[in-house]
Amino acid sequence: MEAIFLVGLLCVLFNNGIEVDASHSEFQNFQSHNLTVPETQPYRTSYHFQPPKNWLNDPNGPMLYKGFYHLFYQYNPNGALFDAGMVWAHSVSHDLINWIHLNHALYPTEPFDIKSCWSGSVTILPGNKPAILYTGINANDTQVQNLAMPKNLSDPLLKEWIKFSQNPVITPPTGVAKDDFRDPTTAWVDAEGKWNVIVGSLINDRGMAILYQSEDFVNWRMYKDPLHSKEKTGMWECPDFFPVSINSTNGVDTSVMNPSVKHVMKASFNSHDYYIIGTYVPGVQKYIPDTDFTSTNTDLRYDYGKFYASKTFFDSIKNRRILWGWVNESDSSEDDVRKGWSGLQSFPRQIWLDRSGSQLVQWPVEEINKLHDKQVSIQNKKLDGGSVLEIPGITASQMQRLCLNCQN
Repeated sequence: MEAIFLVGLLCVLFNNGIEVDASHSEFQNFQSHNLTVPETQPYRTSYHFQPPKNWLNDPNGPMLYKGFYHLFYQYNPNGALFDAGMVWAHSVSHDLINWIHLNHALYPTEPFDIKSCWSGSVTILPGNKPAILYTGINANDTQVQNLAMPKNLSDPLLKEWIKFSQNPVITPPTGVAKDDFRDPTTAWVDAEGKWNVIVGSLINDRGMAILYQSEDFVNWRMYKDPLHSKEKTGMWECPDFFPVSINSTNGVDTSVMNPSVKHVMKASFNSHDYYIIGTYVPGVQKYIPDTDFTSTNTDLRYDYGKFYASKTFFDSIKNRRILWGWVNESDSSEDDVRKGWSGLQSFPRQIWLDRSGSQLVQWPVEEINKLHDKQVSIQNKKLDGGSVLEIPGITASQMQRLCLNCQN
């Protein structure tokens, strides 16, 4: 089948952390600049997002607010390995390429999150008011869902966040283990004006998206049935639920519900991100997949490499839905400690429904082109397995490889 594929991304060798103001803990990634590669950090990336140091994992609450793209993410401020005391790190950008790293948005400071501030999402409430729903690990190691709001809505960088005084707003229901209840999604509002959000969970080896509803975004009630569940899938981490247009590559807002869209249900389990496409019936809170999870290699995945705990958001300026995913590494813990960091985020990718309506299509956002310098085309070249192709006339420490009409 003829198609254009993003076949491989060989990335790595630019150090992109430059301190702007040591008194402010802010950094900037000048990713489109050619920087000298320090001998001690040969594998720092330039195309991909990563903080100046330490451990990174799940992308959290990406959004567009007053001209800035915001990316929150799981971060260990104390070292290069995953550990207790995770925070919501926070970075902003005008173009999804060059990033300013701000002070962390959420620290574990209260009884409801004292052991960690884990993953969650941002929802834009009426009046252009962002609200964070996130999983806190409390003193009893129970996963609870908490609410946080910006301290100053006039600040486009949203540098400070205030946790709701009556947290947690959602606690594990009967039958759910205290450590199987996490990662609330971006909420959507239905025709009745109710907010809806799903939380990933597991009951008797049945992964599920537990549905909660609220009229004020503070008081949440569990719906009588999960929005969707499937046996033998394991714990559903970092679920995502969003509409995609049937007849356009444009993205649509998370609350759009009409015959012109289908809905995607994504769940992270068994070390991969799987998704299904189907029909959402809001009146009875049913999700009817065209083809359900099967726990076999036929299940649809966003990516077949290192890619997990992904999150999408709607970019209202360019009418597109953008996908981020955590790229875990295969280095040993000793290597991570030695180099001082671990993990990065994938390319931000635009995502839409293909013409058949049976799977999603994705492509790096157009802003990635800012990083392209010199293009070389090679035609009618056969490569045998294990062979090496030398490309004359170009020297690069990082490349993006595109394959047109490739057979493998």
